[in-house]
Amino acid sequence: MSPEKNSFFSSSSSSETAAVAKSNPTVPELPPPKKPKRNMYALACSFLASMTSILLGYDIGVMSGAIIYIVKDIHMNHVQKEVIMGILNLYSLIGSAAAGRTSDWIGRRYTIVLAGAIFFLGALLMGFATNYAFLMIGRFVAGIGVGYALMIAPVYTAEVAPAASRGFLSSFPEVFINFGILLGYVSNYGFSKLPQNLGWRFMLGVGAIPSIAIAIGVLAMPESPRWLVMQGRLGEAKRVLQRTSDSPEEAKVRLADIKEAAGIPADCDDDVVAVTKQHHGEGVWRELLLRPTLSVRHILMCAVGIHFFQQASGIDSVVLYSPTIFEKAGVKKDNDKLLATVAVGFVKTTFILVATFFLDKVGRRPLLLSSVAGMIVSLTALGFALTAVDRSGDEKLVWAVALCITAVLAYVALFSIGMGPITWVYSSEIFPLRLRAQGCSMGVAVNRVTSGVVSMTFLSLTNGITTGGAFFLYASVAVVAWVFFFALLPETQGKTLEEMEALFGTFFRWRSSLAALDEKKKRDVEMI
Repeated sequence: MSPEKNSFFSSSSSSETAAVAKSNPTVPELPPPKKPKRNMYALACSFLASMTSILLGYDIGVMSGAIIYIVKDIHMNHVQKEVIMGILNLYSLIGSAAAGRTSDWIGRRYTIVLAGAIFFLGALLMGFATNYAFLMIGRFVAGIGVGYALMIAPVYTAEVAPAASRGFLSSFPEVFINFGILLGYVSNYGFSKLPQNLGWRFMLGVGAIPSIAIAIGVLAMPESPRWLVMQGRLGEAKRVLQRTSDSPEEAKVRLADIKEAAGIPADCDDDVVAVTKQHHGEGVWRELLLRPTLSVRHILMCAVGIHFFQQASGIDSVVLYSPTIFEKAGVKKDNDKLLATVAVGFVKTTFILVATFFLDKVGRRPLLLSSVAGMIVSLTALGFALTAVDRSGDEKLVWAVALCITAVLAYVALFSIGMGPITWVYSSEIFPLRLRAQGCSMGVAVNRVTSGVVSMTFLSLTNGITTGGAFFLYASVAVVAWVFFFALLPETQGKTLEEMEALFGTFFRWRSSLAALDEKKKRDVEMI
């Protein structure tokens, strides 16, 4: 019997006992069943794996302030500036595209180590850069490491986490992205006191330090049980599941589900199974793109859509260019702009921590829809405030400056409550086991392309339609996102990873049923 069924019967029996106790005072009323404690081993594994996301967060945060000093030391025009800011997102495509195949080949754990090693090299190259071309090479190497980290952290976490706390644990990558952003902002403020030609080099080069700690810490983690099963190493997978599940019964159920998904007989109890063809990702792209089932098509649309809208609604423009936005609002001193960006990082990190405790209680859909609705209001208010400042000329509008800062803080808070963490949680849990690594890498690729386009066009966009107009555009994209999520994304709270496929495909089945009905009506009319 599944854990869900066990919990259902236990809750039913306890409610019946309570009813009997009320009707008969001699029968003692039993306390309600206790919720199982959070699995600390699974939490530690997820924590270590998700630390790789600090790499992306740190780079985003540190570049927003470092660019102020880089343009003074290495002269560049505004196009070169926006390219150097956003190009890492496009470079990360190489890492995320390779990570799916790499993680199926060498395993999830060693892929995380590889991500840390590549970013370490990239951070050193950026710190020692002497000109624009040298800096671009460092961005290229660091981008590949970021791509690996972005893809593998949510996949590993989703595969290790028990169903009851998967939302909480799978939100860790977004938590560490936000923590990395905050570290980058703090680094900007701390190293801004150094001479101009040294400050920005320390800001970028210090990013090598966390990558070393991550690579060492990950070696203490177990391999993903799902990857072990796909390689025929059932004994190792069983031991990992026993430590990462909330009960022995759940460990057995999870193992049985993974074996079924991997095509291994349920009665096979050998520690090592001779797999005739180990799973390294062969044939996955054909099943994902060329001949997808209705469910897989729906899953792919949801994963790609949620990653696209996360970035197209403007989050990287706000985070990367927050000093520029505050300058447009009327904050002129470099020190004040950096302090304001630290406030942005602090609010963003605080609210992502709040969100982690609601993912498995409230559910994905309510949080996501509420978050996007709030983002629409915040972006509209920000656009209105910046437009008012832009049209005021030399006159300083205190209310508009206050509204601008408030709108930015509200936007990052609302993003962190829903859209930020749910994107990574949702896309990492909905793909079937056989498609998960490559499916997630596609989602990350779309995420990085969209982020790169948004961040590399922000300055040009503001020159063309004003800064306020740019945020009105992002608000309109968020409106489309809300409609998309409401129509297509089912709730996944409490479902095991092996149950996900059954939730999807209804949209296309509904359309197919309508088409079949229309065809039948046409035939009936022709017969008449």
